[in-house]
This record gives sequence, C-alpha cells and structure tokens, in this order.
Amino acid sequence: MSDPVEIYADQWLSFTLPQRHARGRVVRLDGLIDAVLSAHDYPAPIKHLLAEALVLGALMGGLLKGDGAQLTMQAQTQDGPVRLLVCDYRDGEMRGYADFDAGALEELGANPTLTALFGKGYLAITFETEKGQRYQGIVPLEGDTLAEACEAYFVQSEQVPTLIRLATRSGQKGAIAAGMLVQHLADGEEGRERLHVRLDHPDWEHVATLASTLSHEELTQPDLSMEALVWRLFHEEETITIEHGPQLGKGCRCSVEHYEGVLKRFPDGELQAMRDESGAIIVDCAFCSKAFSLEI
Repeated sequence: MSDPVEIYADQWLSFTLPQRHARGRVVRLDGLIDAVLSAHDYPAPIKHLLAEALVLGALMGGLLKGDGAQLTMQAQTQDGPVRLLVCDYRDGEMRGYADFDAGALEELGANPTLTALFGKGYLAITFETEKGQRYQGIVPLEGDTLAEACEAYFVQSEQVPTLIRLATRSGQKGAIAAGMLVQHLADGEEGRERLHVRLDHPDWEHVATLASTLSHEELTQPDLSMEALVWRLFHEEETITIEHGPQLGKGCRCSVEHYEGVLKRFPDGELQAMRDESGAIIVDCAFCSKAFSLEI
C-alpha cells in the first residue's frame, strides 16, 4: 500500500449552509508557515503561536472582498514575554512577526498558556476595504487560546456568533497548520443589519455542535481534503455550497522604493539623525529579516 498523499496547498475553502444561515472557512498552510517562520530563529512556543496567528489571519482575511482589502491582527502587551504578535492578509499574501523577551519566555517552560505569554494584553483586529474604509475592534486578550480570543472579538465587536478550531503539527517537510471558522448570520444574508442575532439561535446551536466535534487530527489529516472535511461534518444538510480561495503565499511589502517613499516624508533634520557613519540610512524589515541601505 502506498503512503497517503498529503493534501496541503496553502489555500482556503469557503462554504455556506443556506438552510442554517451559516458560513465558514477552512484553511491549511504548509509552505507559507515555513517561509514566515524561517525569517527568524524563533523558539518552539513562538513558532506555535505565530503559526496559529497565520491560520487565523487566513481564515479572517478570507472574509474580505475586493482587491487591496487587508486584514491585520495584532496582539500586544507590556507585562508579558511576548511583547508583540502581528500578522496580516492582503490579496492572498501573508506575513507575520513576533517580538518577545527570550529570557522571560524560557522561564515559562515548553507549553506556556496564552495568559503566561501575554499577561494582560489586548487583541486588535483591523479590516481595511478596497475603498480605503477602515474598521477596527479591540478586545482584551482573554481565553486559553488565540482562537478563543478571536471568537470573543466577533461576539463583542461584530455581534456575530463564531466558532474557531485550530491545529498544528510537524510534518516531514516542515510545520503544518490548519483551522476552521464557522459563523452564524442573521437571516442567512451577508451585509444585512444585525437586528436580531441570537447566540442561542437553534440553527446556530446545531451548526456549532457539529463543528465542535472537529478534532485536531482531522484538521491536519494527510489524506482528508478540505471538501471531505466539510462534508464529513455537515453531510446531513440539504445544501452545502463551496468555493476555493486563492493560493496563499508569503508576501512582504518591503523594498527600496517603499522605504524611500516613507523616508521622504521626514524633514531633513530627522533624516540626518538616522544616517550612519557612511551617510546611509539602514532600515530593517522585521517581517522578513532583511536590511536595506538607503542613500536618500
């Protein structure tokens, strides 16, 4: 018997359950995870945290419509080992970065909790539309996982009942991360005024109960496609519609041209203070760990 073929393609799959007024996303990441994590020598707890953040970014970014729309998720604190965790999604391109205190992190052991990592932090999620409109919600960084913190964001800031499941594992070719997001929509229509969204709506209770049975093993199962996973959960529904999202990849907007454009906004006096002994201005990109020498 031949070995099962791993079905991971850095892609998300959207689905809707019209009769249950619900929508969802499934995403699986492999090459993208390694591309982002390889920019820095992250310890194991930070690799796990950043991998989960990238899955969440892909799940929430997949809710956006229109070219140029962007999702940014940022977790930040002043009293925890992880000072900053950030990732964003735009047009199928993702990037992520974590800033942390290595000494304080080492004292926490192998599997620190979210509270231990961030202390009393906050989670900010920003949606920017293709028309430049910007919407941001900020909630306390509470719960045992990043997924629970994002669920709280949707309930508190968007009034949308949401269930999220995440999983990560190590594969022969590198890290693999996956997740599912399911949401209940008032009257089953996107964009309608949410006048009577109920957390205890019977349709949502049914969908959430089924989605809650999803295991970590199923999310990262080598021979289980995303379509098969959705069908396994919701095969008794009258209708399931699916749509494949774009290929996802690492994308950083750092370039000489980009930074020159940013620096031109500074007055001459401040630019002079930035120069090194050779007269150049060195700019480091935290996302991809590249240094740019600019003579401007």
